[in-house]
Amino acid sequence: MLVHHQHPVPLPPSSAPSAPAEYLEYPYNAHISSPTAVQLRSKPINIEALAPRTKPSFTIRTATIADAPAIARLGSTVFSTTFGFSIPTNDLNAYLTEAYSVEAIEEDIRCATKHILVASSERSSVPNGLTADANEEDGEEEIIGFAQLTEGTSEPCISDIPSIAELQRLYVSTAFHGYGVGKFLASQIEDVARRLGYRALWLGVWEGNFRAQKVYEGLGFVKVGDHEFKMGQCIQMDWIMSKEL
Repeated sequence: MLVHHQHPVPLPPSSAPSAPAEYLEYPYNAHISSPTAVQLRSKPINIEALAPRTKPSFTIRTATIADAPAIARLGSTVFSTTFGFSIPTNDLNAYLTEAYSVEAIEEDIRCATKHILVASSERSSVPNGLTADANEEDGEEEIIGFAQLTEGTSEPCISDIPSIAELQRLYVSTAFHGYGVGKFLASQIEDVARRLGYRALWLGVWEGNFRAQKVYEGLGFVKVGDHEFKMGQCIQMDWIMSKEL
C-alpha cells in the first residue's frame, strides 16, 4: 500500500437468492481496454439456491500465527476467483506469491500496525454442502472469512481526513456468501478501529467490482477519489471510499 492495497472482496448484497449478470470468468483478454469493459452475461438461475438455507454458526476472533496457512489459501482462492480474469497470469501469480504466501500472512499477523480478524466455524456445525477449505478435517475449526485493519496508510484524496485507518482486506469464502459473514466482520473491524482511537475508515475497491461498491455504499462508505493499483505490469483503477465512525 505504499504498502499494497488489496481489493476487499465483494460482500453479498442480501441473502435473497438471485441471478444477476456477473462477470464471465474468461482468461485475461489484453484487448479489453478497461476493467469496466469486460463482457457480461446473465447466469442461469440456480434452483437449489431458491431453497431455504440453514445459516451456519460462526465466531469472530483475532488471527493467530496458526491461522496463516488457512488465511493464505482462502485469500489466494478468493482473489483469483474474483479478479483473476482481469489480470495476466504471470502478474497474478507474482502478486499472489507476494501478498498471499504463508510467510507474507505470518508477517502481517505479527505486524503491530495490522490487525486481522477471522470468521471461524466448527465444521460439524456447517450445513451440508458448505465448505471453505478442503484441507480442514471434520470437526476442526474452519476459517470462512477474514478482515484486516491497517494503520498508517493514506492516499492524497483522504489526506485531509484526520484519524483514519484502512480496511485493507475483507474476504469471505464464496461458499458462505449471503450469510452475513462479511457484514459482521466489517462491523467488528470498525469496533477495533474505534478502540484504537480512529474516527474514520477508508478502503480501495476495483472500479469494475460493481457489487462490492454497492455493498460498501450500504455500509456507509462514499467514493472520495481513485488510485492506480499495480500488479506486475497490470494496472487497474480502484475507487477510494471512506466513512466516518
